Amino acid sequence: MRFVAAAMLLMAVAACATPFKADVSRFQSQLPAPSGQTFAVVADDPKLAGGLEFAQYAGLVRDRMANLGYVPTEDPAKADMIVRFDYGVDNGRERIRSTGIGPSSYWGPWYGYNRFGYWGPSRFGYWGGPWRYGFYDPFFDGGVDSYTVYTSGISLKIDRAADGQRLFEGKAEALSTSNRLQYLVPNLVESMFTGFPGNSGETVRITVAPEKK
Repeated sequence: MRFVAAAMLLMAVAACATPFKADVSRFQSQLPAPSGQTFAVVADDPKLAGGLEFAQYAGLVRDRMANLGYVPTEDPAKADMIVRFDYGVDNGRERIRSTGIGPSSYWGPWYGYNRFGYWGPSRFGYWGGPWRYGFYDPFFDGGVDSYTVYTSGISLKIDRAADGQRLFEGKAEALSTSNRLQYLVPNLVESMFTGFPGNSGETVRITVAPEKK
């Protein structure tokens, strides 16, 4: 029994260190190639506007846009493009499995609630959209009793300031055993700008490193 318990503990530790996958969906229409156009990052959710936390994460987006060749400005009135940014993480869902070694089919892998109400729509669309019943669950390969899995996401929209024309919109979502936005948001921003702007209408899965303990 001690051997079985030790083996299960090791499996649980390994599962918690498993990288989560960020699913990134991007759409674009007439997004100009970088040639010095100015942009301003604003909060898509008015409740986040003016906050120090938002300013920190918006800075990540601003840096990535600047690295592409666009020119940041703090004044949206002087910007050629308005970049609308949003982020969040749900309250998590407890995962329950049998105590035997190996996966159990007693519970579907994605059962529970999020902070926006029942499993379903949020301002990002559908939390955990790609992770439906039957999707491979890396957190349950060792018969782990229970722990919490969180769904996080960011939303990025780019509009032409002159007429409000939508030029780009993208969403990145990920599952992880961490709910720390300080860890999740930078990785999701990195995922969003990997291969930016991507192929319109394509969803790509990007591996994000596990949180360092």
